[in-house]
Amino acid sequence: MEDATKPNNPRVSFTRMADGTREDYELLDRLEEEFAAGTADRVLTHLRELSGSLSGYQVDRLEHSLQSATRAYRDGADEEMVVAALLHDIDDLLAPHSHGKLAALLLRPYVTERTCWIVRHHGLFQYYYYAHHGGGDRNARDKYRNHPWYQDAVDFCHRWDQCAFDPDYDSLPLESFEPMVRRIFAREPFSLASREQA
Repeated sequence: MEDATKPNNPRVSFTRMADGTREDYELLDRLEEEFAAGTADRVLTHLRELSGSLSGYQVDRLEHSLQSATRAYRDGADEEMVVAALLHDIDDLLAPHSHGKLAALLLRPYVTERTCWIVRHHGLFQYYYYAHHGGGDRNARDKYRNHPWYQDAVDFCHRWDQCAFDPDYDSLPLESFEPMVRRIFAREPFSLASREQA
């Protein structure tokens, strides 16, 4: 067991948050800031875990992610949107039925509300391509038809997501996107208190 008194393993004095001191919370703020600095590394590690996931498609989720990001990059999308295309399905392993919402929450502190909204809703917008085959409403996205980012979500899905299952596509390797991911997650987080929910 680690020694809590060692300088490299500082701990707070409390066992109930109500008993914490100013020094305790200053320590936690510093440790959280240090931990947050490693977010890009953890995101990239989790993205690599998509390799071999979700069988049935002609490519795995990692290749789909790389293909989506490569298409966005080659289409001239800005770096934030390229990273969004790379990470839009990152939470398939943990939340297969709500992965867009979870991916949007991951990105939310570091990207614009527009990008966050597109990632959050991309699953619904993807219904257009397949829902009717199972008796679903392929036009479910139309409930957002008057939303200012409706067409952006349509374009995201049409140009970079629904077409990114091609085993013969020459996707860029993950290493090509790592600097972009690191730059996005190195941004000063937007104030969450002043933003709408993702």
